[in-house]
Amino acid sequence: MDNRKKNILSRNKIHTQMSEAGAYTVTTLEPWPSDVKLYQPYEVEQILLQDQANSLAVQVFLRMCGLEFQVEMRSNAEHMSPSGKLPFIKCGAFVVADLDPIVSFIANKGINLTDHLDAAQKADMRAYMSLANNILGNAELYISWCDENVLNEVTCPRYGSVYSWPLNTLLTWRKQKQVTKKLTALGWITKTLDEVYEDVDHCCNALSERLGNHLYFFNDRCTELDAVVFGHVFTLLTTPLPDNRLASIVRSYPNLVEACQFLEKAFFQKPTAKTTDDDGDNFN
Repeated sequence: MDNRKKNILSRNKIHTQMSEAGAYTVTTLEPWPSDVKLYQPYEVEQILLQDQANSLAVQVFLRMCGLEFQVEMRSNAEHMSPSGKLPFIKCGAFVVADLDPIVSFIANKGINLTDHLDAAQKADMRAYMSLANNILGNAELYISWCDENVLNEVTCPRYGSVYSWPLNTLLTWRKQKQVTKKLTALGWITKTLDEVYEDVDHCCNALSERLGNHLYFFNDRCTELDAVVFGHVFTLLTTPLPDNRLASIVRSYPNLVEACQFLEKAFFQKPTAKTTDDDGDNFN
């Protein structure tokens, strides 16, 4: 077969693969842009527990992948997100929100953290990620919006801080209704505060047992699970609340704290991301 025929067959094969795999496959041929931005609410005065945990998880995941990005803080980041979930990234022409879709988007560029895992380990990783998000994530929502002390002293002032009256009151009330509806559907709204703390303790115990005396959950190499747990643990340890029981529960598992501190030093003391504050509602 001459070179001309080989080139034609090669081009046809590439075109077929791209067509069968869908639009995202096209991005595998593109380099990671240098101007990728991650959008989140203001960190000091606005962001709440779950959004902070999710944002940190995405940030450390991107750093684990060695991908450059810039953090953009916007007062209306929640309303800019295509799904309402935070954080979200703008990468070229794509806007992708939440960790799982971001992981899939980056995997379609040929970058992932799970090549060293077998099928059983990948299934275990997904199960532990689901555990962390379903228990710790819902606990963060519950504490923020259903605990009266936290709601009045932390959540309402922070969530409404970027809006003037009466918009701050109206938007906070609407958000509380949305969260209450979600927690009701998940069966969390009927839980007592003690039951929530007990769930958090059981979750941390399961994660601690899986981690053991290692710094990573699988094969001494980082995965998305490490990113998710880091986001939750760091947030629960460092966010001031009227009652510090969440932080106390996490501190009772020294290996989780040690792994969190290790990841902070390994990935957040490098100039990978720049942070800017901008109150505009566009992506530029």
